[in-house]
Amino acid sequence: MLTSWEELTELEQAQCIYSDMHKDAYGFRPRFDYSQWTLAQFQTEFTLMSEVIDQANEDRRASEREAEHDFEMRVLNLLSSGAQDRTMAMRWIHEAENTNGDDEYLAWTLGLKYRYFTKETV
Repeated sequence: MLTSWEELTELEQAQCIYSDMHKDAYGFRPRFDYSQWTLAQFQTEFTLMSEVIDQANEDRRASEREAEHDFEMRVLNLLSSGAQDRTMAMRWIHEAENTNGDDEYLAWTLGLKYRYFTKETV
């Protein structure tokens, strides 16, 4: 039977948090035994991984900004090369990237931020 978060001990909660933070920091869940760690050891690791996660987020945002610039330059290039409008340029890019018109897949393929092509409605 699954246990609710509140039913876990503080140490069990720390183990869950550690696994999630490790995935955020390094892209995969830990593949070693940390079941015997103390809360103090977890707290030390949480501090270190927070720094790794912050740096990874900063790097990701910089990469997304660069990808956005590259993408928009690609659209402008297509517009100056014969695409009648942005919609046509997008069709061409989808075809070139083999993304079958799926904007979110295209965004992922090109390293753009999640939901880059979603129009915000207020």
